[in-house]
Amino acid sequence: MLEVSPGVPGTSGHGPAARLSRVTGTLLGCASALAGLVYFAVAGTLLGPLLLWPRTRVAAHRLLVAGARRLAEAERWRRAVFFGDRFPAHRASDQQVLRYLGGRVSSGLLCAVVTALLGFGLVLAGLLAVGAVRGTLRWGELPAQVVLGSVLLFLDVQGLFSLASLDARLARECFGPNERELLRRRIGELAASRAAVVRAVDRERRRVERDLHDGVQQRLVALAMLLGRARRARDADRADALLEQAHREAGEVLAELREVAWRVYPTALDSVGLREALGGVAERCPIPVRVAYEVSGELPAPVETAAYFVVSESVNNAAKHSGAEGVVVAVERRDGVLTVRVRDDGCGGADPDGGGLAGLRGRVAAIDGMLDLHSPAGGPTIVTAELPCV
Repeated sequence: MLEVSPGVPGTSGHGPAARLSRVTGTLLGCASALAGLVYFAVAGTLLGPLLLWPRTRVAAHRLLVAGARRLAEAERWRRAVFFGDRFPAHRASDQQVLRYLGGRVSSGLLCAVVTALLGFGLVLAGLLAVGAVRGTLRWGELPAQVVLGSVLLFLDVQGLFSLASLDARLARECFGPNERELLRRRIGELAASRAAVVRAVDRERRRVERDLHDGVQQRLVALAMLLGRARRARDADRADALLEQAHREAGEVLAELREVAWRVYPTALDSVGLREALGGVAERCPIPVRVAYEVSGELPAPVETAAYFVVSESVNNAAKHSGAEGVVVAVERRDGVLTVRVRDDGCGGADPDGGGLAGLRGRVAAIDGMLDLHSPAGGPTIVTAELPCV
């Protein structure tokens, strides 16, 4: 799962303030391109002979790249502040930095030339308008001047847009991983999440088998023994007492079997939805659980299932291990992401690598979600899951 996507141009918005920010960033880019040109000229003059000599080539190259990285970081700051780009944690290679700075100098200086031509054209348009008003320009010449100016203005503006796209593409190639690296990361993440899901399913299967063997099966054996004793009893009162005890045992077996079935998959998700299923978790919990559900509309079935198991496992852990007196569950959907937060007032210190939490993390990662655990010693413990609903 990619935590941050590569920078996308124009993410700072579409209002007047955003357009002014982009214009300012473009003008600063022209100035920074000039600074890059000066750096290459000075560094080439001073370090050029050292780069040619084998004994000093490595040190001179290191100095050249160090200065280039500072200029590249300034460009990264410009893209982040004025264009709203967000780049992943990625350290570009020396060749990428030098190639980016060279391309940035070329595109920035060309952008400066195109901007200057645009300004010059606006000045000429103003003089043309003044001449037409004062009568110094003959009206027969005006249409030709307007058509020629409009064509040049169109080409100038298109040139600026193309250079802005080139600037954004150069920044993505340097500061963000390329498509091959993104694909490699994605393949690794999918392989890891698949392995985590397999481990979680295997762990859940083993737990269900253990619950059936150590719990339900033992109770059924006890129930069968009670019924056998009741059938062999010669005293009617003794037989009635054994049947009553067997009846209670059967009720407890049914309750335990129902609890195991809910751990495998809660049928309430299909019949009444996530909200009611979480209400069932709260009712079965031995400590008070308060659920705040702020979701409108339907949720994808995998998201509902993952959210249910996050709440169920977290609530059960709080009831069994934390010594908590209460649990608060908050479920809300904003901007296409379902956020599930479970907070208990227990002693804290939960192990993030424990079997239950590891299984939850794998289940959440399988749908490109994120699971976070905050459990300092002394509490509180907060489990937060972010599940994309797209």
